[in-house]
Amino acid sequence: MIFPRFATTVLVLCALSACSTVPRIITEYRIDVQQGNVLTQEMVAQLRPGLSKDQVRFILGTPVLVDMFHLNRWDYFYWLKKGNSATAETRRFSAFFDDDGKLLRVTGDVTAAEPTDAETAPESRIREIDLGSLPADGTTSMPPPDEKGFFGKIIDSVGL
Repeated sequence: MIFPRFATTVLVLCALSACSTVPRIITEYRIDVQQGNVLTQEMVAQLRPGLSKDQVRFILGTPVLVDMFHLNRWDYFYWLKKGNSATAETRRFSAFFDDDGKLLRVTGDVTAAEPTDAETAPESRIREIDLGSLPADGTTSMPPPDEKGFFGKIIDSVGL
């Protein structure tokens, strides 16, 4: 008779403990939730007054909101909530166009470039070669062919 009372007591305690709060010793993984357009300062720095809508779309991407009542305004919105963070990072950016579809002004959390920024050219990662400086008669010497590697020598020795 003691066993059924003991078993009932243990079962009731287990049921009650399942409904209580558990201390967060191990937290579950929560993914980062990102919505909207990611706008960087470099992207916005490329904007200049007078750009067409297609050029702005190429630089910033498709806007999140194009209001049918304000066709000359594009709104970009960005929202990021880190997994275990309680706060979310938000950014708002708007581009305004004139009746001809040319960029007039921008407003938002990310600022556009100043007119003085155009004087400093960005560092180019692309190497440019002036093809006009090469002689037209083809007298330039070609660089030597690369030496064959291990597998290239084996293929040549086999005869393939």
